[in-house]
Amino acid sequence: MTLLVLSCIALNCAAIPALLYLWNSFLFREPPHFEAARGFASAARRTGCEAASGSNAPALSVLIPARNEELGIEACVRSVLASQHVILEVIVLDDASTDRTAEIVRAIAAEDPRVRLETAPPLPDGWCGKQHACFALSKLARYDTFTFLDADVRLGPEALARMVLFLRASGADLVSGFPRQETGTLLEKLLIPLINWLLLCFLPVWGMRHFRWSAFGAGCGQWFTTTRAAYAKVGGHAAIKSSLHDGLKLPRAYRKAGLWTDVCDATNLATCRMYRSASGVWFGLAKNAREGMAATGQIGFWTVVLVCGQVLPYVLLPLVLSDPEMALTTVYVVLFTQWLSLSPRALMHKRFGLPLLGLFFHPVAVVLLLAVQWHAIFRAVIGTPVGWKGREAPRAKS
Repeated sequence: MTLLVLSCIALNCAAIPALLYLWNSFLFREPPHFEAARGFASAARRTGCEAASGSNAPALSVLIPARNEELGIEACVRSVLASQHVILEVIVLDDASTDRTAEIVRAIAAEDPRVRLETAPPLPDGWCGKQHACFALSKLARYDTFTFLDADVRLGPEALARMVLFLRASGADLVSGFPRQETGTLLEKLLIPLINWLLLCFLPVWGMRHFRWSAFGAGCGQWFTTTRAAYAKVGGHAAIKSSLHDGLKLPRAYRKAGLWTDVCDATNLATCRMYRSASGVWFGLAKNAREGMAATGQIGFWTVVLVCGQVLPYVLLPLVLSDPEMALTTVYVVLFTQWLSLSPRALMHKRFGLPLLGLFFHPVAVVLLLAVQWHAIFRAVIGTPVGWKGREAPRAKS
């Protein structure tokens, strides 16, 4: 009877995210396609989208904060410069890099006048480095449509144009694209695919688009697009100055200011290699944890829900199979629960091109994800919260 009760608990914890994924899979779509000239001409007239004189293409400022990004900054900037159907400027803010980041960007700027290299001002107390860099970039932008782009993202030729169309068509004030996540190391293959899984299995996209509650705010910090007016109303990145998790906190700041946010599938528009080592994955995810799953009051919920729905079925199966007196009903419940927990991962593997390793070792990946969250909590309790790129976690002034 105990195993049957546990099996039913696991079934419920696996069924809800599986069903939510099925619903979300129809709502989480790519930005709209377009007929470049005619589509943008009508969009510009309808929305007041700024365009260059004599052109139907929208104008936007691509803002890239960069701290020690020599491995990827050139590919990022050159992918932006290859964009079609847009008028753009690219501003890279060198945030106290100690590598060749500035040198690489300076060389590109010498070839293409659309590129500018700027130097970040000193980091004030209480600010996260990225948020301060993005806020400084917003002050340097020429155009009234902003795209904040991480330096490890590579854009396809139509990515920016389609994202601007999505911003206009969605009616949102801040939109975010989720690129295809490239992975290399074992820990990357296990943990990085959980970004898409958590989004689509636990965020009600329909609710996000119909209710302005800040709890529905979500995005991908790798790529945001907004307008100058909306950004100014929110207070920009100054509204989340101490945050290490802009993917969550910036959309929520917009919603708290009475604005709308939205997300889209950018799998076929952009790629990103977030981390390049096991330690990079671990500490990169841990730095965000205290503002997400590992936040006070949330970690208990996430631990119970994820363990019961995604790990417990694999623990129960050998137990129910080893008991000769176990009712077949319990066995079927456990097997069905396993199927429910794996189905979203299998469908995502096909749709987003995710590594098979994460699918085969899904419960292991979930355990590792929770371990990262608890590691972040432990670090916070002992007074050494996880920082990033040589900087300590900012401490907001009371």
